Amino acid sequence: MSVIMALLMFGFLVFFHELGHFLLAKKNGIRVNEFAIGMGPKLASFKRGDTIYCIKILPLGGSCMMAGEDEASDDINAFNNKSVWARMSVVLAGPVFNFILAFVMAVVVIGTVGFDKPQIVGVMDGYPAQEAGFMEGDVIREINQKKIMLYREVMLYLTIHAGEPLTVTVDRGGEEFTSTIVPKLSEDGKNYYMGIYVSSLRTRTSPLETLKYSFYEVKYQISTVIESLGLLFKGKVTVNDLSGPVGIVNMVNEVVEESTSAEVDFKTNVISVLLNVINFAIMLSANLGVMNLLPIPGLDGGRMVFLIIEAVRGKAIDREKEGMVHLVGLVLLMALMAVVMFNDFRKIF
Repeated sequence: MSVIMALLMFGFLVFFHELGHFLLAKKNGIRVNEFAIGMGPKLASFKRGDTIYCIKILPLGGSCMMAGEDEASDDINAFNNKSVWARMSVVLAGPVFNFILAFVMAVVVIGTVGFDKPQIVGVMDGYPAQEAGFMEGDVIREINQKKIMLYREVMLYLTIHAGEPLTVTVDRGGEEFTSTIVPKLSEDGKNYYMGIYVSSLRTRTSPLETLKYSFYEVKYQISTVIESLGLLFKGKVTVNDLSGPVGIVNMVNEVVEESTSAEVDFKTNVISVLLNVINFAIMLSANLGVMNLLPIPGLDGGRMVFLIIEAVRGKAIDREKEGMVHLVGLVLLMALMAVVMFNDFRKIF
């Protein structure tokens, strides 16, 4: 069941990404030769107008193949013959649709179970938070002038900035209280602690607040990806820490197992599993959007680099050369995927 759920989830996220490219291509009058979900041999297909719609055997990707996308074409409806701004809108549509999907799913989760309020539920004796005057019931609003809306934002900031002095602002009964804390190193020398317990329980809220916190949820997921990439470039995270499709299936399996309890009825279990899988899908959709915006050849961000250069210089770069750069980028990305999948299997077995 976990494998099926993971494949369906991953396939849907890719479908929605490619749907963004497809809809904007059609809106701008670009001829789409093929709109496919999956990779490899075709399982099923049909043709409507100029476009072949198909499902392929491996649910690990997808494509929206447009005329003139990687080569010169005389077709007036080809991608390369449309304005640079029209092409930019088509390229950006995929990642933007992923962010939209993440927001919609966040509305479902937060509307059902609420958001994780960054409220202090306990203060540890002998730790900096107690000495600084923080109390149970305080709601964390800022850390080093960074606005805090969710419990996980606190944990992310403390992880990224471990050991750094923290100027923390809390809401205490409608009044703000600010103090500076220097986290204390644990006895094993591995972690730094402020000395607070922050609630991870969800808080239900109004429909309007649900929309607001859904926006912050997507913002948090995007920030997490960007911060993680920063750690990767700094060498604090390695390629071995990355996960691919196999790792995603394994994580979905863990989510399903953690969501299932023999102490509640079947209906409650199903709802719990679905909400946790959707929550996981929010993170994946935001990841997919951010990663595709990276300025890497073969990705949407790589194509945007060429389009920005064209907009600045008023002249397109040779299509054949651009196509070759994207091809090399795709080959390197496939090689990286192979390494990541190998690591996924190694972690499991």
